[in-house]
Amino acid sequence: MAAVSGLVRRPLRQVSGLLKRRFHRTAPAALQVTVRDAINQGMDEELERDEKVFLLGEEVAQYDGAYKVSRGLWKKYGDKRIIDTPISEMGFAGIAVGAAMAGLRPICEFMTFNFSMQAIDQVINSAAKTYYMSGGLQPVPIVFRGPNGASAGVAAQHSQCFAAWYGHCPGLKVVSPWSSEDAKGLIKSAIRDNNPVVMLENELMYGVPFEFPAEAQSKDFLIPIGKAKIERQGTHITVVSHSRPVGHCLEAATVLSKEGIECEVSDKFAYHQTNGHRNRRSQCHEDKSSCNRGRRVATVWSRS
Repeated sequence: MAAVSGLVRRPLRQVSGLLKRRFHRTAPAALQVTVRDAINQGMDEELERDEKVFLLGEEVAQYDGAYKVSRGLWKKYGDKRIIDTPISEMGFAGIAVGAAMAGLRPICEFMTFNFSMQAIDQVINSAAKTYYMSGGLQPVPIVFRGPNGASAGVAAQHSQCFAAWYGHCPGLKVVSPWSSEDAKGLIKSAIRDNNPVVMLENELMYGVPFEFPAEAQSKDFLIPIGKAKIERQGTHITVVSHSRPVGHCLEAATVLSKEGIECEVSDKFAYHQTNGHRNRRSQCHEDKSSCNRGRRVATVWSRS
């Protein structure tokens, strides 16, 4: 009480000075955005920017998507731009490919990429090959997106990683974001690309918040597809990864740093722009042990 009364008896200028100094020391909190909301924001901005963009898939409209990634878009853009489809992946993927060939820019959502197997002929034979077979005369600007990889208790049929499946197919661009910044920048670049793009999201990452820098909040923010990204600098060992395992690599790098080992963490396509050519090397992914993307990385290493 004595301290309070002493503060009250001080001149107003002194009290004001104390308060200013205290508030000045408090750093503003960084904006936190989940991966789900980052993808939603990216799609919203592209739908607003280009009337040729539309979203279709199971439960994407009135239900806001199985994982709520399309929350609010149907109310904003209506039935013509946000389209609920029957449970027929082959059917609505074919509609999306045809729309892309007709000059529109569809975003085709699979409730899970495991269900994309029902539409694989449309993805591989219709979408992926047409742009090149036509000598660049017939672009197919389509995005196939949805959750990919292992989740919690959803059995073998819902737990597959399709990075190797689609990464092996000529004509497809494949992106696999980790952070919210990656997710927004890549979905916007994918929508604007004239090539078919597969965006492999991770179900367990949708609700994870990340710091969202001011640059990523801009409607002009893009991450060029194929651009190298180094998540952490290091000089002793280079670890490459993508999607959710990037987080595991960063956690491991923190542990190693306490032992005097500086670990560089980068995405799978950053190798030649990192210290990977002179560091020890490792990789982390959740794909199968045979015929996976990691083997491609190892091949690049062996040739360097």
